[in-house]
Amino acid sequence: MRALFLNPPFLPKYSRQSRSPCVTKSGTLYYPYFLAYATGAAEKAGIEAKLVDAVVAEMNTEDVVSIAREFNPQLIAIDTSTPSIFNDVKVAEALKAALPSAHVTLVGTHPTALTEETMALSPTIDSVCRGEYEYTTRDLALAIRSGKDLATVEGLSFRSKSKIIHNAPRKFIANLDELPFVSSVYKRHLGEKLIRKYFYASIKWPYVSILTARGCPYNCTFCNSPMKASYRARSVKNVLEELAFIRKELPFVNEVMFEDETFPAVESRTKELCKAIFDSGLKTNWSCNARVNTSLETMELMRSAGCRLMCVGFESSSQNNLNSVKKGTTRQMQLDFMADTRKAGLFVNGCFILGLPDDTPESMQATIDFAKELNPNTSQFYPLMVYPGTEAFRWAKEKGYLTTEDWSRWITPDGLHNTAISRPGLSSDELLRWCNKARLEFYTGKNYLSKVFKQALTDPGEAIRIIKGGKVLMKHIVKSKLSGQTDVKE
Repeated sequence: MRALFLNPPFLPKYSRQSRSPCVTKSGTLYYPYFLAYATGAAEKAGIEAKLVDAVVAEMNTEDVVSIAREFNPQLIAIDTSTPSIFNDVKVAEALKAALPSAHVTLVGTHPTALTEETMALSPTIDSVCRGEYEYTTRDLALAIRSGKDLATVEGLSFRSKSKIIHNAPRKFIANLDELPFVSSVYKRHLGEKLIRKYFYASIKWPYVSILTARGCPYNCTFCNSPMKASYRARSVKNVLEELAFIRKELPFVNEVMFEDETFPAVESRTKELCKAIFDSGLKTNWSCNARVNTSLETMELMRSAGCRLMCVGFESSSQNNLNSVKKGTTRQMQLDFMADTRKAGLFVNGCFILGLPDDTPESMQATIDFAKELNPNTSQFYPLMVYPGTEAFRWAKEKGYLTTEDWSRWITPDGLHNTAISRPGLSSDELLRWCNKARLEFYTGKNYLSKVFKQALTDPGEAIRIIKGGKVLMKHIVKSKLSGQTDVKE
């Protein structure tokens, strides 16, 4: 039994695994880590699996079809995203034409939220693995191998003659230690050459992404994770073993990104893990996703264990906006958090959203000014992106603010973030201009430029990161400035 796990070709450096899939303005390219975990789970079950990331390998559809013909899989699992869904279905059709007997299944948040609509796009889509899919793709492969009824596979929606059958939902994986190390999957299937092509603008390069836990106890309205309100953690011992594996088997890696939705979500577990990393003597540089309710004591333990940076969603300086998206934070919490990160010696990548439900030109400018006041190491400014299945999407549709449901328009023709929301006083075009203005103001300020110059001079690893990411970012900033795309109506 062979199974092909494919991140299909699309635009150069397009990241499906990002929370807001796109081609980034910083050159960041995410690992397809959930697809890689699924590959490892299949291999553990005795399935001959192959992971192909056509984006990082710069392959086109013909290349992928050629690889598939040679590998001859009975199951093809294709990763998807909202902006790329039409492209991904076309790739599925090309693979089905080349291998008509192969079962083609789609995975990802988009087909999870819009299962029947997605399957209606093409009869070549045999099924969708909904939600957390590692064990669903595994069980699907085993069912195909044994000729078992697909109705027995939890979490699967499949085509049966003219009907689509929705099987019972699959429960979340209770014991994450059962999954093979995703870093070992990277090593076997990607190798050093491709691993070096992934890049995260805030993190030292080369890097790898792993998960130490899944789910998030919070419920932000714009988040499209299918694992909200669910938190499960790997054992401390299991995480330490993977860090040791990375140190030994991927010695060229300079930093590990813990892509947990909120790494310090459970303070007691965070402290236990950090103490264990410190006691192990591994001396691994790592970064993580976090929230502004992380305590100074926890931050200091994280720093002692090798944490370098936290990626944090500030979103807005307006309390009305924070409340409207159920963020559960305050402006004062954000200020206190940044003060504590400096005491702990941690960097921050700050994320901000413009165009939130109560935003006005005045509040968006206030958020830009607040970002400069907080002065994180790096910042991202997104237009409000609403994805199917989220509360934010339902809000936009009910209000009549959604301009289209042509999913390809969730990004620009170049793959950059777009927004499908226009509302009175704030068109989608104007919102994009505000985001361009925010980047221009933040990244060209004297305080910021002097700060990164000092970092580059004192740390060669930081210098490489700054040069690689800055070169791409400044190209976009200059282009938007020269074309007048930073001009807004204030």
